[in-house]
Amino acid sequence: MSGQRMVVTGAGHGIGRALATRLAAEGCRVLVNDIDAGAAEQVAREIGAEAVGCDAASEDGVAELVAAAGDLWGGVDVWFGNAGVERGRGLQASEADWAASLEVNLLAHVRAARLLMPEWLERGHGRFVVTASAAGLLTMLGSPTYSASKHAVVAFAEWLSATYRHRGIVVQAVCPQGVRTRMVEQAGPMKAVLEHDGILPPERVADAVWEALHDDRFLILPHPEVAAYYAARAQDTDRWLADMNKVQQRMEALER
Repeated sequence: MSGQRMVVTGAGHGIGRALATRLAAEGCRVLVNDIDAGAAEQVAREIGAEAVGCDAASEDGVAELVAAAGDLWGGVDVWFGNAGVERGRGLQASEADWAASLEVNLLAHVRAARLLMPEWLERGHGRFVVTASAAGLLTMLGSPTYSASKHAVVAFAEWLSATYRHRGIVVQAVCPQGVRTRMVEQAGPMKAVLEHDGILPPERVADAVWEALHDDRFLILPHPEVAAYYAARAQDTDRWLADMNKVQQRMEALER
């Protein structure tokens, strides 16, 4: 991986920052992106990388970021679509909450893939890594916007892998549970649920991703317990939903 050209979106804070830091330490060429341009520039200065502050969810922002990597290095070897949002609660989530969730958590990846795939397919290799969350395999109580959009990006990543893996494209989905980020700190009663299997520091997620870059596994699970939950969900979906409803009831009790 040393010397490869890597773009990390949402890298001003949290998992993205930890990931960019690890990649740079391993000798990769890193382009740090965040909608918070100041945060992106700060991280880039700290790790000896390049920075582009733009909205990597929008068509124009994705195009700007891909073009910047082209100007710097002549292309991209690995794309880490890490930027994400958690907006809205329950059925009261607004149209704006749904729109933002789908734009950032799903369509940003679609737009990046559209621009990257032609060159990757022509040369016969490329790697596309999405930060999807365990919510994309299971669900996230309290937030239908997050659950639905993260399920959607896992489905999109699966489609990319099934469609292009024979042509040298590696696709991977990072699906952690609780990670010590601003999102978890603002999770309310859901934070107690996430703490059940441990709240990981972002650096642990970056370690798991770095390891997985060397074996091309599709699912990257920093919390290994997620694999068992995912299997149980598939084996007996009704039981899984009943158990999740019990957790929902406990959360409601905490809110009283």
